[in-house]
Amino acid sequence: MEGNPGGDAGNGSTVLLIGNPNVGKSMLFNRLTGVNAVVSNYPGTTVDFTRGTLIMHKKTYEIIDVPGTYSLEAKDLAEEVAIKMLNEHRDGVVVVVLDATLIERGMYLLFEVIERGFSLVVALNMMDVAHDKQIAVDARRLQQILGVPVVPMTAISGEGVKDLIDILRKACVTDVMGIKSRLSGDAAETPAISGCTGCGRC
Repeated sequence: MEGNPGGDAGNGSTVLLIGNPNVGKSMLFNRLTGVNAVVSNYPGTTVDFTRGTLIMHKKTYEIIDVPGTYSLEAKDLAEEVAIKMLNEHRDGVVVVVLDATLIERGMYLLFEVIERGFSLVVALNMMDVAHDKQIAVDARRLQQILGVPVVPMTAISGEGVKDLIDILRKACVTDVMGIKSRLSGDAAETPAISGCTGCGRC
C-alpha cells in the first residue's frame, strides 16, 4: 500500500481495532459503537468478530473489532482471520490498541502493521492502570518517534475516547527506517502541533 506520510491516508470510512488479547479492545469497541453492533462468524470459520457503526462529525465509520492477535504471522485460526481482515480493508484506518502497562508486548504487532503500510493511529489504553502502578508513559515522545498519532486513553471509563475519534482523520502511514533514524538521532523528531501530542502529520 502506498500512503501519504505527509497527510491522511486511506478513505477512513472503515476503522479496524487490532491488538493483543486483553488490551481492552472490546471495551473500546463498545465505547465507539454503543449498542449498534453485530457479532458474526468470519466466513468459512468459527471465529467471531464484531462490527458496528460510529457516526461523528457527519461522517459514518464502520468499526471492526479484529480478533486479538500477537502477530501478523498466523499461528492459529484467529490470527489468520485477523490478517485476512486487515488485507480486506487496506484503504481503512487501523487503530493499534496497546496496554499502557505493557507497551513493549504490543510493539511487535505495531511494527508489523507499520511495515505493511497501513494508515494508523495508536490507542494507548489502560492509562488508569499504568497510573495506579506508577508506570510513567510519555505518549508525546512515543508519538514524535513513531510519527503517527498516539492517544492516551482509558476505555473502561471513556477517558480519551473522544480524542481518539477526533484524531481518526489524522491517521497516517509511517515507516520503520524513519523511526530508526529518529531513535538514533539521525533525523529530527516530528514537531509538536497545536491540539495534538506531536506527530506533526496534520
